[in-house]
Amino acid sequence: MIIIHAGFTINPAKQDAFLAEIQPLIEASRAENGNVSYNLHKDTEKDNQFTMVEIWKDKQAVASHNSSEHFTSFVGKAKEFLSAPLDVKAFEGQPLQ
Repeated sequence: MIIIHAGFTINPAKQDAFLAEIQPLIEASRAENGNVSYNLHKDTEKDNQFTMVEIWKDKQAVASHNSSEHFTSFVGKAKEFLSAPLDVKAFEGQPLQ
């Protein structure tokens, strides 16, 4: 299993536009083969800080997602919302039993 944390620091004036733009990405990503979960979380202490927590079955599912139209379209627009570089971390994990 691959777990990805993608941290977004959003320009305060563009937060509403960011949230509207990211919704189709979330919906389409959740429907992808190999997706376990795909959720956006707002930081409770830092305004305009969000983290997308993604869980994928394997590296092939991540690669397929990264080449999908909905992902590449969002990435092409993301820079206009960000006030700091995107911070992405990936982890390998196993489900708890």
